[in-house]
Amino acid sequence: MNNHDADVVVIGSGPGGYVAAIRAAQLGLKTICVERSELGGICLNWGCIPTKALLKSAEMINHFKEAEVYGLNPVNTSFDIQKIVDRSRKVADKMSKGIQFLFKKYKVQLVVGNGTIKTPTEVEVRDNDGNLTDSINAKNIIIATGARPRMFPGIEVDRKSIITSREAMIPDKTPESIIIMGAGAIGVEFAYFYNALGTKVTIIEMMDRILPVEDEEISKELARIYRKYGITLLTKTKVISANAQKKSVEIKVQKDDGSETTLTGEIALNAIGIQANIENIGLENIGIDLQKGFIKVNNHLQTNIPNVFAIGDVAGAPWLAHKASAEGIEAAEFIAGHNTNGIDYNNIPGNTYCVPQVASVGLTEAKAKEQGYTVKIGKFPFTASGKATAIGETNGFVKVIIDEKYGEILGVHMIGPDVTELIGEATLARSVGATGKNLFKTIHAHPTLSEALMEAAAVAYNEAVNI
Repeated sequence: MNNHDADVVVIGSGPGGYVAAIRAAQLGLKTICVERSELGGICLNWGCIPTKALLKSAEMINHFKEAEVYGLNPVNTSFDIQKIVDRSRKVADKMSKGIQFLFKKYKVQLVVGNGTIKTPTEVEVRDNDGNLTDSINAKNIIIATGARPRMFPGIEVDRKSIITSREAMIPDKTPESIIIMGAGAIGVEFAYFYNALGTKVTIIEMMDRILPVEDEEISKELARIYRKYGITLLTKTKVISANAQKKSVEIKVQKDDGSETTLTGEIALNAIGIQANIENIGLENIGIDLQKGFIKVNNHLQTNIPNVFAIGDVAGAPWLAHKASAEGIEAAEFIAGHNTNGIDYNNIPGNTYCVPQVASVGLTEAKAKEQGYTVKIGKFPFTASGKATAIGETNGFVKVIIDEKYGEILGVHMIGPDVTELIGEATLARSVGATGKNLFKTIHAHPTLSEALMEAAAVAYNEAVNI
């Protein structure tokens, strides 16, 4: 058995864990990261990164179908699903190797195995056969074990006919039909991907709209476009059970009027939320407090044990990679004695990478009004954008919500081309206290998609000249 001493031990190497480990090492802390599988965790290997590679392939397929619109001769729009999947896996592998390089650069020690907390200052590591391989004495522990798809009784995932996002990323053939249970970011992204491949797609959502966490107008616009794609949307519909048959899947659902029906598809995707990876990591050994199945932390990511921290998905919503990374940096800097301000959870952007893309930050219109704000609303459609028209991507709009009294930018909501890139400007504006007028008085380059944010703010003040 190997014995180690460290200032910080990080359990998990996802976008929270590896960032926390590197930042701690940068700050002069002797750091060990324990990882049982691939460096980069689920996000890099089986989530954020490889799915974006798949979605790019889907977008290219749809562009080829519209070649004539751009003055090009029709091209062969056939595709090789295995090559699409292989490219996605190569992208993930390249990024994982990048973390290996960074660990060596910043002298983060990697210990491979399953980490278990024995005491507030001791972590044991075992191999997959349960053999004890390493014991680590550490002044501080950061738990970054992430989350996994939530499983429900009656929806028995067999990873063949009823699958999770992991299996959805590596199909060996194009399914004739897929039923997607859940219309959050994962559900609508895979809906776009499989629809582009020619698969008949049905989405089931218990809430009254797809992407229910987004502003209602954004959800309605995406629903309109998805129906135009030929995707079937069943909202206000609850999944009762999912059963694999010999060559199909049967999904029993209940509509909001209480009536029940059975849907049949070749495969089904469980995209109904996530649950934290809190089992078998020793939380009970030191009495870590939980809240609704996630580790309870304060604004510096401390648990109820002062030298034990939790970051990322295991510490609760929002379940976003960039939130996890920010928390990793916060925890590392707090451990190093820096005077930190904690995480501003009111200013974390959220992105969905379907086409058209969806991005948002801050309050929705409904939430702003619920909180008592009198608001100015500015909307600018991409049909009025010169750049969007030139590139043939005019679906969607930018919506800005501004406090009428002080001009505070309460929220920004976008649906359209590359809005996942545009949302950064709105997030920065909110972080520095910029007003709605600051947005439209700032000169934006022309022609660009970013002008849509400027124009939307101008609309709110009745000073728009391009709409």
